Amino acid sequence: MKSANVINLNAQTEAFCSCMKDKTQSLKKLMTYYSCAIMEVETKFNVLNEEFSLQHDRTPITDVKSRLKSFESIVNKLTKKGKEVSVFNIENFINDVAGVRVCCSFIDDVYMLVDALSLQDDVKVIAVKDYIKNPKENGYRSLHLIISIPIFLANEKKEMRVEIQLRTIAMDFWASLEHQLRYKKDYQFTDEMINELRICAQTSADLDERMNKLKCVLQD
Repeated sequence: MKSANVINLNAQTEAFCSCMKDKTQSLKKLMTYYSCAIMEVETKFNVLNEEFSLQHDRTPITDVKSRLKSFESIVNKLTKKGKEVSVFNIENFINDVAGVRVCCSFIDDVYMLVDALSLQDDVKVIAVKDYIKNPKENGYRSLHLIISIPIFLANEKKEMRVEIQLRTIAMDFWASLEHQLRYKKDYQFTDEMINELRICAQTSADLDERMNKLKCVLQD
């Protein structure tokens, strides 16, 4: 016959496992919702791209990429904010679990797409950070949006947050290579290298401006 202590321990273990299973299922469900929100955003940009193509005989969007934040990154972000890891805290304190990156041909295309998306009645713009007009200190340029968008499930409508980054091809080229260089393992960045990256970012920005002006001249 099992002792009372063993029975109590088994009961506690089963309760703990059941709790963890519930949390795991809740997390999976939440990440599925974020995946659905990404699909909604991607569809909106694909529709805008097709509409613009019909009107102007060219497409403003050259590429659309998406990603879900890893659980490790989610935990690290909540920890930095001093928050317990929970589904509630993920939804309410992290805005970039779902991310969509849109690459455009010209600077004007970035702002045109932002305006078009913002006018849609099921999209709520929560925050805007314009690193094109106000680049980061390291030279990074992009326009970031945090939006809330509904997803329609079998029995409910749920609002989900998505971070959207819009940038030109030149901005994306610089950002991608900067990331590879800066986060190269076992390598220390010097002040000279940091300054060189800023110069490259400015060169890239100058190219964007010149190409944008040329586009405007050809359209007139």
